[in-house]
Amino acid sequence: MNQVRDNKSQHRFELDVEDAIAFANYRLSPDTVIITHTETPSALRGRGIASELVKGALNIIRADGLKVVAGCGFVVDYLHKHPEYADLER
Repeated sequence: MNQVRDNKSQHRFELDVEDAIAFANYRLSPDTVIITHTETPSALRGRGIASELVKGALNIIRADGLKVVAGCGFVVDYLHKHPEYADLER
């Protein structure tokens, strides 16, 4: 699978899959990334792509020394299922 990237100009994390892009929009505060919405193209749903996207985004957030606020239900659920990211939660 491709790497998740931070598209800073569009304020979103992106993951290329086949000929489409799954993405997670975010807002920044001084030390926190607020993920506001995740979107996986309908043809790609049910394959774990959104989870891979969120995992990659959280790893980028951790590497940047920031915290995260889950502003969408999918990220809330992901964080509940993956306690290894609890240190990132604001």
